[in-house]
Amino acid sequence: MEYELILRMIRDRFGAGEGDFVPLHAPTFSGNEKKYLDECIDSTFVSSVGAFVDRFERDIAEYTGARRAVVCVSGTNALHMALMLASVERDDEVLTQSLSFIATCNAISYIGAHPVFIDVDYDTMGLSPAALREWLEKHTVKDAGNVLRNKSTGRRVKSVVPMHTFGHPCRIDEIASICDEYCLELVEDAAESIGSFYKGKHTGTFGRIGAISFNGNKTITTGGGGMLLFNDEKLADLAKHLTTQAKVPSRWEFIHDHIGYNYRMPNINAALGCAQLEEISGFLASKRKTAEIYREFFASEPGGIKFMAEPTESVSNYWLNAIAFPTREERDRFLQYSNDHGVMTRPIWELMWHLPMFEHCERDSQTNTVLLADTIVNLPSSVKLES
Repeated sequence: MEYELILRMIRDRFGAGEGDFVPLHAPTFSGNEKKYLDECIDSTFVSSVGAFVDRFERDIAEYTGARRAVVCVSGTNALHMALMLASVERDDEVLTQSLSFIATCNAISYIGAHPVFIDVDYDTMGLSPAALREWLEKHTVKDAGNVLRNKSTGRRVKSVVPMHTFGHPCRIDEIASICDEYCLELVEDAAESIGSFYKGKHTGTFGRIGAISFNGNKTITTGGGGMLLFNDEKLADLAKHLTTQAKVPSRWEFIHDHIGYNYRMPNINAALGCAQLEEISGFLASKRKTAEIYREFFASEPGGIKFMAEPTESVSNYWLNAIAFPTREERDRFLQYSNDHGVMTRPIWELMWHLPMFEHCERDSQTNTVLLADTIVNLPSSVKLES
């Protein structure tokens, strides 16, 4: 396939001229963003206390169907807090995918725990329940105290952290079932999947804890920020306490009863989030239209390029649209050509076990992981509101 045909299709979708730059994913501000920011500034409550913080938590909980939601200053902080609330401790092992942004492994490392990399399913690009079960059956045993341990390292295996890659839901119900069977804590990395549903249920709500990101490149943004989703009221209360420096409520005294964390989202960021969430249905409709344009284009053109459509029984937010080339060499040629010609594209993240911090970590065959890493390209996926 001629690469210029692909670029022309992308420019047409985003209304870009021949010399215009097309970003990968730019934020869209089309609603009450300025109004709410003005209200926040006029109130003088621009830091971590204010009406928009409480409202944003309520609105996200209602939208996702979670029992509670607790804001954080970033998605990475949310993941770190989620793992602590899941009782992950130093020298524990956490089963996750290496096909992921580094925030997931960083959060595991903040605790002093060790990631173990499990393969993904090709169609979802998320953690494979079959690979998870295979690893657990081969590599774990329960000790005399009924604690699940890695046979080779002797470490406690405590948690599973799947990610909904590019907004496509993984087979999270099967993963949750395996976690229940092995008494493992499920922590959902839903950083990329606000607005994505699996079997009618929002991602991030299948276990006790999920984490969302509102970074500037996400479907909706607070500039920077994250959110914890809970189906456990007491756990949500503890999260709110710990993320606000573990300060005991008092009108004037400063008393703290735990080691706390300054993971509070400022009210001014939450104001932006409230306005963005009001627009999410239009944003998602636009992104699904872009995905359909891409799907139809690559289905009709020869060249062996596969559009990565949403998995079965899923509704994806199509945060970042992805295509798979037949070979790494062709992928690299397209990346070079598209970026040289003003259309921003990118490969998938460098696999975690390729990085010096995690090259020693245990992993399984990684068959699908390597194939996807070698062939995937993300295409421009910004919201394009219709006039």
